[in-house]
Amino acid sequence: MTASFKSSRAANEQEHRTADMRLIVMDIDSTLINEEVIDLLGEEAGVGEQVAAITERAMRGEIDFKQALEERVGLLAGLEQEVFDRTFERVTFTPGALELVQVAHARGWKVGVVSGGFHEVADRIVETAGIDYCLANRLEVQGGKLTGKLAAEIVTRERKLDALRSWAQELGLPLSQTVAMGDGANDIPMIQAAGTGIAFCAKPKTREAAPFTIDERNLMLAMDIILRD
Repeated sequence: MTASFKSSRAANEQEHRTADMRLIVMDIDSTLINEEVIDLLGEEAGVGEQVAAITERAMRGEIDFKQALEERVGLLAGLEQEVFDRTFERVTFTPGALELVQVAHARGWKVGVVSGGFHEVADRIVETAGIDYCLANRLEVQGGKLTGKLAAEIVTRERKLDALRSWAQELGLPLSQTVAMGDGANDIPMIQAAGTGIAFCAKPKTREAAPFTIDERNLMLAMDIILRD
């Protein structure tokens, strides 16, 4: 009888932990961090204003993201690969970002990032923050220099959504126990699919499409929404 009781209690505790489990998935640029990495790379290439203008239009959903990314990456051709070190040094985490990851992990939750940015910088951001999952683009480098091309399939809005679903499935979680946050138009599908979708300091189209919005640059405000939702 004692063994049966313990087994039942353990099963109930496991069920409770699973019910409380969450997966938080965030965009990187202008969400997890304050900057747009591609804009920083553009500045290094001497085309900062041109790249930033294209970024702004893409994030507002005014132009096709894939086309805009390829155009911006093309402007980076010839940069030495050491540019990644300098770019990472300029990155700053959004207020509350590291705290949000720490609090999530303390609860046993997982955190992932999906980005139209680049693994060459994103991987360092992920390591610093202690994030569990990462999906980003890769830049082609030959002879120590950027070619102006991408080295893998582009991370589109569809792939961001696929990552949310795939990571949730891996964890055995329904989408109702996921959280998605971002600022751009390419974040809308995952924001709408997640159990808790948050537009963070977002562009107008994203704000209109999201169930929840945060307009202050403090990612810990997301925890209030997650816990009450």
